[in-house]
Amino acid sequence: MIQEFKAFLTKTNALALAIAFIIGAATGKVVTAIVNDVLMPIVGLILPKGDWQSAQLVLSKAVDATGKTTVNALKYGDLVGALVDFVAVSLIAFLIAKMLIRPAPAGPPTKECGFCKETVPQAATRCKFCTSTLE
Repeated sequence: MIQEFKAFLTKTNALALAIAFIIGAATGKVVTAIVNDVLMPIVGLILPKGDWQSAQLVLSKAVDATGKTTVNALKYGDLVGALVDFVAVSLIAFLIAKMLIRPAPAGPPTKECGFCKETVPQAATRCKFCTSTLE
């Protein structure tokens, strides 16, 4: 059974998926650290002072049987805070991905067959799909 499990790990993409998961988790920690320690202090300079994330629009207040005041409110501060966090994390993740992922090199030049519309190499004189003579 151990041999079967070893074969499963080495012959399938399970190992690659596990490695990708670990790298993704580590990248998430880096993105969170950059956002919390670098970007959010700058955002804090731009946004108004105070606890703006707890801002709310009170719709109604009531007192329950125990004498505790309950508030029904739209907590727009939470929404704005979540949106700022989302934009910051997305921006940092995009910048890291752009820095690490390079575009694939362009392949050899190609042209389209005028008869079957398949793509063939630029230097081809005959289409390998429909055998038409190319210009």
